[in-house]
Amino acid sequence: MKDLLPNICVLLVLCSSCLVFPLRAQESPEVDLGGALRFNYNLSSWKPEQKKRGGDFGYDMFRINAVAAYQGIYVNAEFRHYSEAFGGGMLKQGWFGYKFDKIRELQVGLSQVPLGIQQYNSHNWFFNLGYYMGLEDDHDMGIKYMHLGENWEYQIAYFKNAEELRFGDASAVSHSRYSYDVAGNNKEVHQGNAKLLYKWGDSLHSRLGISGQYGGLYNINTKKTGNHYALALHYEADFKQWNLKSEAMLVSHNPENQEGVSEEVITMAAYGAPYEVAADFNLYTLAIARDVPVSWGPVSNLQFYNDFGYMQKNENSFEDSFMNVTGVLVTAGNLYTYIDYAAGYNHSWLGGNFVNDFAAGDPDAKWEARFNINFGYYF
Repeated sequence: MKDLLPNICVLLVLCSSCLVFPLRAQESPEVDLGGALRFNYNLSSWKPEQKKRGGDFGYDMFRINAVAAYQGIYVNAEFRHYSEAFGGGMLKQGWFGYKFDKIRELQVGLSQVPLGIQQYNSHNWFFNLGYYMGLEDDHDMGIKYMHLGENWEYQIAYFKNAEELRFGDASAVSHSRYSYDVAGNNKEVHQGNAKLLYKWGDSLHSRLGISGQYGGLYNINTKKTGNHYALALHYEADFKQWNLKSEAMLVSHNPENQEGVSEEVITMAAYGAPYEVAADFNLYTLAIARDVPVSWGPVSNLQFYNDFGYMQKNENSFEDSFMNVTGVLVTAGNLYTYIDYAAGYNHSWLGGNFVNDFAAGDPDAKWEARFNINFGYYF
């Protein structure tokens, strides 16, 4: 199967070009610029000095979005700049696109991987647990064909690799990235993705889907290619002011490491720092939210939510990981404020040992929590 994956991109172009007729191209260029500025306040249970200060309030992120189109071809890009400690500047997404009609589209470049619930499998600022293993809002380099019909949606994609920033002959991937990807001595290569979604209902609008991915893991030391795969079953529903997201995933990584290097653990990286993740695990998430429209000056809506994630590791000696976020999103014009209470058990970003919480973990770990307020103005 690995030998066939590089040909998927050619087939996508040929098939999509033959099956549909292009829309009429616009005669003049179109450009739309936007962006966001965000600040963050946080108070963490595992930081005694920070608690004495009453928490910290500071810079989170500044971003620029650009969408431009001419003669039927368009570009969509988003560049973000975080503090140096969180990776500095990085391209979140950026692709060239072509819409054959209102439901069929081709994207080439750094685009979202079609796996699980999109765009987000969460409601809060922290995402859900899968994001920290590259399984939510992941973006890779490749080509993707989308058919977004009224009842049926499907996506087929081939990704040559994750974001490549160093271009060396045997260099590890850069840690300054938005999406979590396999790092260290292994690199993601030749990944194929497929997703099928069925939508139905009026008052109760449902979306039931299945998706999967399979790709290679090239080891820069052994020069051998292992593999990794993920399968997901997901259901999302909207009923009046309620939204439900539920998902179950089976995930496996099988690297070809050097002798003596454990294959029960892989390295993943984003935001300027790597950590270890169990190679094989099951992931279960459940997220629910309710909108409450209000008229409080500029405040027009409150969205209350609770997002839960459970990482069940296959290695018996490893401790499982959990995450739960309870909060509210306050909408006031273009200002969006997330007020979150995020709790984690063996969670690298929520207390404990950052390096191996998502791998071996700590049997004596306790739940840690972070109270967080994120202010973001989007323009």
